Amino acid sequence: MKFATKAIHEGVAPDPATGAIMTPIYQTSTYVQEGVGNHKGYEYSRTLNPTRHALEKNLAAIENGKFGACFGSGLAAIDCVIKMLNPGDEVISTHDLYGGSYRIFKTIFEKYGLVFHFVDMTDVRNIQAKVNAKTKMIWVETPTNPMMNIIDIQAAAEIARAAGAWLCVDNTFATPFLQSPLDLGADIVMHSVTKYLGGHSDVIMGALITKDEAIAQEIYRIQNSSGAVTAPMDSFLVLRGIKTLHLRMERHCFNGEKVAHFLASHPRVDKVFWPGFTAHPNHDIAAKQMRGFGGMISFTLKGNHLEDALAVVKKVELFALAESLGGVESLIGHPATMTHASIPKEEREKSGVVDSLIRLSVGVEDVEDLIEDLRQALD
Repeated sequence: MKFATKAIHEGVAPDPATGAIMTPIYQTSTYVQEGVGNHKGYEYSRTLNPTRHALEKNLAAIENGKFGACFGSGLAAIDCVIKMLNPGDEVISTHDLYGGSYRIFKTIFEKYGLVFHFVDMTDVRNIQAKVNAKTKMIWVETPTNPMMNIIDIQAAAEIARAAGAWLCVDNTFATPFLQSPLDLGADIVMHSVTKYLGGHSDVIMGALITKDEAIAQEIYRIQNSSGAVTAPMDSFLVLRGIKTLHLRMERHCFNGEKVAHFLASHPRVDKVFWPGFTAHPNHDIAAKQMRGFGGMISFTLKGNHLEDALAVVKKVELFALAESLGGVESLIGHPATMTHASIPKEEREKSGVVDSLIRLSVGVEDVEDLIEDLRQALD
């Protein structure tokens, strides 16, 4: 079954009670049982809810997995994954990952005895160099946030397999439409569903998908025990959003390419970070493991002055100055003071998050209007 068909049909079916084509919002906390242990598969909505269950099956299908689990946020999903580890275990992660991921690794889990190594994963030899007997997980984010670096998922999977570790891939930027980490050897895929999967800036949610039943059972155990589940209404909204994911991603990619080339030609712009450029580091890997280059772009200004970047993000009119990404509307952000402010300045700048760096989430508006908005802000 092709992606668009799976996105619309997998995991969902007409409501047996009424024939409603949309999955109902089962806004209930509990379920009446005919007798002790005699129920219809649902006992309590923290454990399982029909609306959330439909979404979890849908997400598993579009990621080419078998098991899906939804959480109250992307960070709640990450929290679940790291809780599968034990004190003394070591995690190797990329040095330029999302600030929230860095924060939960360093300020929450490090004090419980977990060890995190942050390396430049654009060269997988740096991953191999950190592997030891205590390595239990490799955490990959590709494209990375906000530098758009590309990491070879298949090569990372081979290293993880040889080390007896899990490979987890944050697939938020690429989405299942552009990239299939499980097919490339990943054990777990994580999504901030808030972004492209929901697609309309109206939901906070995270998800984990796997093919491995033993991993899935551990995810479900932690999901139920910790209780960081998503609500039925949010599940309904994401089910609706996913039905147009393929259409939206095609437009995000089209607009992203046009905007990236415009920025590259502008005299005030220094560097543009977008994996579709042949000169982009690891472009060949992106072309191999992705089916398009997406709508996320970062760029720096000549001179690298903080005040110049702040002036640009303030002057745009169509691009909204806001955190998050992946919605139908275009957003602009300043990573150093917004999404990555929790990372120490020295560490931030080592990975390229300098004061003039600006990040764009290119939406699905008319691209000529978006380019004109950037032009007037830059000029």
